[in-house]
Amino acid sequence: MTCTARTLLMLGAAVLLAPGQAGAQRSQADNPSMRELIEQLQPGRTRGIRIPGQPPSAAAPSAQPTTTAPPGTAAASIMLRFATGSATLTLEAERSLDELGRALASPDLAPYRFRIEGHTDTVGGPGLNQALSERRAAAVRDYLTTRHGVSAARLESIGLGESQPLVATPDETAQARNRRVQIINLGS
Repeated sequence: MTCTARTLLMLGAAVLLAPGQAGAQRSQADNPSMRELIEQLQPGRTRGIRIPGQPPSAAAPSAQPTTTAPPGTAAASIMLRFATGSATLTLEAERSLDELGRALASPDLAPYRFRIEGHTDTVGGPGLNQALSERRAAAVRDYLTTRHGVSAARLESIGLGESQPLVATPDETAQARNRRVQIINLGS
């Protein structure tokens, strides 16, 4: 590593660790990077944790799922922060979506179409959550088309409300992992 590259790396680390940024960075770290999104969204890729030398069936059974997509489906979940009851993207949500936008615009994913699924937790009524999830999925689609030039013909949005939780919870339970946008590869 050159001296210049080492200096830039140290400066980048200093910016990431600057006071007042810890909360934003921690949330960003929970979401996949552009490269990880490309890997998760390419069909036919093997995903998950596997111990070298063991067959896939020996993978850790306690690993928590990251999507509610059917097994074998190329999919990724992104946790996005919205104001309560709103479909307006926060700056933090936009940063996460920028990773997705770059991934979808990459040559690796350019041939595919995707479904953007909005999901909510169980706080609020099912009808309100359904409508909110639809508005949020549409906001994500619109952001990707306007900010990243992803063709609208490649994206469909759907709201699923609280019908497919990542973490099973009783009614009126605020569970951040259930408030997400899930991206599913629909093929070419």
